Amino acid sequence: MLEQDVIVTTKYGNCPSFAVCPDGSGQYPGIIFYMDAPGIREELRNMARRIARAGYFCLLPDMYYRIGTIRLDMHRRDETMMAVMFAAMNSLTNAKVMDDTSGWIAWLDAQDKCKPGPLGCVGYCMSGQHITNAAALYPHRIAAAASLYGVGIITDKEDSPHRLLDRIKGELYYAFAETDRSVPPHIPGELKGLLEKHHIKHELTVFPGTEHGFAFPERAIYNTLAAEETWDKMFQMWDRTLK
Repeated sequence: MLEQDVIVTTKYGNCPSFAVCPDGSGQYPGIIFYMDAPGIREELRNMARRIARAGYFCLLPDMYYRIGTIRLDMHRRDETMMAVMFAAMNSLTNAKVMDDTSGWIAWLDAQDKCKPGPLGCVGYCMSGQHITNAAALYPHRIAAAASLYGVGIITDKEDSPHRLLDRIKGELYYAFAETDRSVPPHIPGELKGLLEKHHIKHELTVFPGTEHGFAFPERAIYNTLAAEETWDKMFQMWDRTLK
């Protein structure tokens, strides 16, 4: 594997990121990994490495770069740490993340090991909304996007991602937990109805017996069977759309 910490230039400055791809000859389709609220940590880097082992060039940007370097040890979480996390998460807007996405795409386009053409992306938790927006606002580039227990996809805000679904040309995969305090129970069904209305190729699954965060291996609520199924579904989607 080839991996390195890199700096990706965006219109707002330098965005520290982690990049990883196979060390073989040839080029590999690009995948943008949109992080969850706790931010950059080794758990996410290991997940990016798994994506690379499957034959992709994965970029994991630090989406909090505007406010400095934030590293949270979630094994020692307390009220103070959670306040920092939510403040960092709330510092992001859909518009800022989409501006950054253009920089991440441009960086991938400049890499010799990244295959030109369509890209994929995946977002966890807070980034379910961002992969949806990316697929809508960059339909000529994002061919396959995946969301794991994504939040903020359907809201009453003017910039709610669901308002842009009619722009999406690629394929979408959504996985939700059965028990999720961050996602109202009506959202999966409502989202599926909208995806069907706009004739978007998609798969949407609510995994029984799971909780928010079930795909993170370092959490107590990790669900091996559900997590592995999401990996299989993502790789199948990316394989058929990007390779």
